[in-house]
Amino acid sequence: MTSATAGNAAPPVRRRRHLWLKIGLPIILVPIAAIALYIWVTLGFVYSTGVRTGYVQKLSQKGWLCKTWEGELAMTPVPGAQPQLFDFTVRNDSLARALTMVGGKQVTLTYAQHKGVPTSCFGETEYYIESFRVD
Repeated sequence: MTSATAGNAAPPVRRRRHLWLKIGLPIILVPIAAIALYIWVTLGFVYSTGVRTGYVQKLSQKGWLCKTWEGELAMTPVPGAQPQLFDFTVRNDSLARALTMVGGKQVTLTYAQHKGVPTSCFGETEYYIESFRVD
C-alpha cells in the first residue's frame, strides 16, 4: 500500500510544475515583452525632426547607471536679447566628443524628437541630436 500511495503523490507535484509553466511564466513574460515593445516603439519612431542654431553652452555626461550626454544650446534671436535655451541629449559618444571640440562657435544641431521615452536611461530630454554642423 505504501508504494501505491507514493506513486499517487508524484503526479500532483508534476501538475503544479506544469501549471506554473502554463500560467506563471506568461504572467511574467508578457509584461516584460510589452515594456520592451513600448521602448522599441518610442525610440524607433520619430515624432518630429528639426534644426536649432546657437551656441553650445553646456555638454556633460550624466547618470548613475545609464550615462547620457546632456547639453544646452543658447539661441539668440536678436543680438543683445535674452537667449532661449534648448535642452538636448546626445546618444552617440563620438558625436558628443566632436561637439565638445567646437567650443565657442555657432553650430546648427539636427535633432529628432521621441515622445514618451519611459526612463532617463535613454536621455533626460526628448530631443536627440543626430548631427551638427559648424556655421
